[in-house]
Amino acid sequence: MNNTIPADVRWLKVGIGEFAVSDRPEDLIITAALGSCVAVCLSEPTAGVAGMLHFLLPDARSNPVRAKTEPAAFADSGIPMLFHAAYALGAQKKRCRVWLVGGADVAGHSPGMLTIGRRNVLAARSVLWQNGIMVHGEDVGGVAPRTVTIAVASGHVTVKSDGRVVTEL
Repeated sequence: MNNTIPADVRWLKVGIGEFAVSDRPEDLIITAALGSCVAVCLSEPTAGVAGMLHFLLPDARSNPVRAKTEPAAFADSGIPMLFHAAYALGAQKKRCRVWLVGGADVAGHSPGMLTIGRRNVLAARSVLWQNGIMVHGEDVGGVAPRTVTIAVASGHVTVKSDGRVVTEL
C-alpha cells in the first residue's frame, strides 16, 4: 500500500457529535480519540462519496436538550443525518458500505457489564439494521482509544491505536 499523502489532500476533521461527507477524491476524513464513542464510516464508491459520524451516546432521548443542539452526538439521530448528507451528494443506499469503529471500554468495567461503548455499538447496529443497511466491517470493543481515517477516493478505512495502524478495513 502506498502511504504517500498527495499535496492537495484536504483533511476533514470530525469531532465528537459531528459528521462530515465529501465527494472530493483527494479528501481524507478523520476522527481521533475514539474511546467509548463510535465512528460510523460510509463509502459509496459509484458516486465517489464518503462520510463519517463520531457519536457519543446511543439514544437522543437520554439528553433531549443536547439532542436539539447536537443531534449528531447520538446514534439514533446522527446516523440518519450522515446518510441524508451522503444522499445529497449522490450516494444511493443500496451501494453504501458501512464500517463501525470504536466502542471501547476505556474505563475498565467488569467483563459482564454493558458499558457505554458496547451500548453505542449495539445502537449503531440497530439503527443501521432497521434501515436495511448491513455493516461491512468493524473494529470495535477492547480498551484502547482509536483514530480512524476514511479516504474518499477509495473508501479505505484505516484504524490506528497508540500511533500504529492496527486495522485496515
